[in-house]
Amino acid sequence: MARYTGPRHKPCRRAGTPLCQSKKCPVDKRPYPPGEHGKGRVRETDYLIQLREKQKLRMMYGILERQFRNYYELANNQKGITGENLLRILESRLDNVVWRAGFAATRPQSRQLVNHGHFLVNGKKVDIPSYRVRSGDVITMRERSRNLLIVQHAVDTGDRSVPEWMSVDAGDRKVSISDLPNRAQIDTQIQEQLIVELYSK
Repeated sequence: MARYTGPRHKPCRRAGTPLCQSKKCPVDKRPYPPGEHGKGRVRETDYLIQLREKQKLRMMYGILERQFRNYYELANNQKGITGENLLRILESRLDNVVWRAGFAATRPQSRQLVNHGHFLVNGKKVDIPSYRVRSGDVITMRERSRNLLIVQHAVDTGDRSVPEWMSVDAGDRKVSISDLPNRAQIDTQIQEQLIVELYSK
């Protein structure tokens, strides 16, 4: 399972936003890029703006470059708007669904929970974080995993609203997917058109 293992907060400072979802992200105290020349002047070219938007989305979902490129190709081959298709594919990842449901504090934590085999999809164990859920799928926690301390803490302290395209029963640790999301239902602050322009060159 490939994942980003570099400095945790460096991408946050590069993007200027807390991508790590940590409450103590240093981007608030140091809102400038990392490195010796972080405070220097940077020429904001069109390519740089597009690249940063792509890197921001990629780091937000914890995806490496090759897999992200494959997602883009898949979205480009689907009917509809490529940027919206890309966001819909990313939102339908199992680790993201677990995070959206409030069973994990962050996406990396939900990725680890899925990878350790704590979740079932339609009654079958799935330990692949990139597994894409479909309309009508039911995600539940394994019986022996329902009382995990980190899951209970995430449920008790979570203040995120559940998206309209899923219904959550926190007590039974159950998520039902009613439909895949449209762009209006995805609250990710990303200009996906810039990413499409970057890959279209």
